[in-house]
Amino acid sequence: MQMGSLAGLVELILEIMIFYYVVKFLAKLFMPLIVQKVVRKASEKFQENQNYNNQNNQGEVIINKRSDKPRETNKVGEYVDFEEIE
Repeated sequence: MQMGSLAGLVELILEIMIFYYVVKFLAKLFMPLIVQKVVRKASEKFQENQNYNNQNNQGEVIINKRSDKPRETNKVGEYVDFEEIE
C-alpha cells in the first residue's frame, strides 16, 4: 500500500479547485446562450400551439346540456342519534 505525500494532496486539491473554477467560468459564459435558446424554442412552440388552436376552433360553438336530475351528494352513512346514559 502506498502512502500519499502532503505534496500530492496539495496538488490534488489545487487541481480540483482549478477544475471547479474553469467549469464555473464556462457555465457563466455559455449558460445564458443555452437558456436563451431554450426559452426561444418554448416560445415558438407556444405560438404554434396558439395559432393551431385558433385556426381549428374559430366559429365552433359548443353547448353543454345540463341534466335535469339534481346532483347526488356524497353520503358517508346514516345519522344516528345517540342518547346519553346516566
